[in-house]
Amino acid sequence: MSRITSTRLADSRELIYFDDPGTPERTPGSVVDHRKLPARGEPGEVRYDALSGDWVAVAAHRQARTHLPPADQCPICPTTPANPSEIPAPDYDVVVFENRFPSLGPAVGDIPALPAPGFSGHGVKGAAYGRCEVVAFTPQHTGSFAELGETRARTVIEAWAQRTEALSALPGIKQVFPFENRGADIGVTLHHPHGQIYAYPYVPPRAAQLGAVARKYYDDVDAKETLGASLLKAERDDGSRMVLEAKHFSAYVPFAARWPLEIHLVPHRSVPDLAALTGEERDELSHVYLDLLKRLDSLYPTPMPYISAWHQAPLDPVLRPAGQLHLQLTSPRRAADKLKYLAGSEAAMGAFINDTTPEAVAERLRNVAAPASAETLEGTRA
Repeated sequence: MSRITSTRLADSRELIYFDDPGTPERTPGSVVDHRKLPARGEPGEVRYDALSGDWVAVAAHRQARTHLPPADQCPICPTTPANPSEIPAPDYDVVVFENRFPSLGPAVGDIPALPAPGFSGHGVKGAAYGRCEVVAFTPQHTGSFAELGETRARTVIEAWAQRTEALSALPGIKQVFPFENRGADIGVTLHHPHGQIYAYPYVPPRAAQLGAVARKYYDDVDAKETLGASLLKAERDDGSRMVLEAKHFSAYVPFAARWPLEIHLVPHRSVPDLAALTGEERDELSHVYLDLLKRLDSLYPTPMPYISAWHQAPLDPVLRPAGQLHLQLTSPRRAADKLKYLAGSEAAMGAFINDTTPEAVAERLRNVAAPASAETLEGTRA
């Protein structure tokens, strides 16, 4: 198990060290932030879009957030005398901390109730309650998640699971979403290997859509299985879109994939979120997830840009029983030198057109030689 140490940054934001098993005790000095930071601001707004029925976060304060700083000014590298960063320690394994420029939060609570019948909802707004956290995967500034060893990947999974459980218990939270944006083509603002976790005060539109479809199926089969479990069984029986199968997890390219590269990684046991995985399942996940990322990076001469999205069951009591944890790993790259852009049909109408066939993509991913696992980005803290 990872050792967990919680502390507060100079502006009262929470920071949590997740140390690899077997590492030495953290010294008291490594948890003290000596910077002088301004007090945290109030949350932005959420506004109700009466045309779509969605909530939109308005976070103008994020215009001032850090954007692709040079390596010697990276805010999530370990602190040095020349770079007093967001992480006070001179070294670390995995760190989670509240984002200094959050889209949601720092306060938590309930947003306004949806409009009553007969009222459009135009003009309804409230505080952007919620929580946005940063997950630093490694103290090293360069590299990627795929280059982590399995020990470090397991520590990250432990952090995701612990934060999922903790954030789910906060007042007003309706959805917890761990994710990683990787690569300049995705729009990252920091090169340092990291991800994020959003805790929303509402069920986001995509999660609500998936949740409604899953709940209908769950009701139609008298709660005998989730839609996610049914789809996984169908894909395993067919086999043409399978990428890998292990004891606890399998990965496949979905039948109606939207993106040129899209993989779903699904646990064989129906669980709502990462926190519900057993220790043995988390151990295997650290291996199969790294395997998938290495396969992506092996397809072309340069590293693959991707979005790694952990879909967890919403906390809504109606949607949650039908929910099924799964990873959606997507990339807009459709060739070594070409990207898919969301233009008219996709961006305006939400009608996706895929330039690849799921069966051909799955075959390439099955056959590509994933590099051997290495511990190259494990910490060196003694």
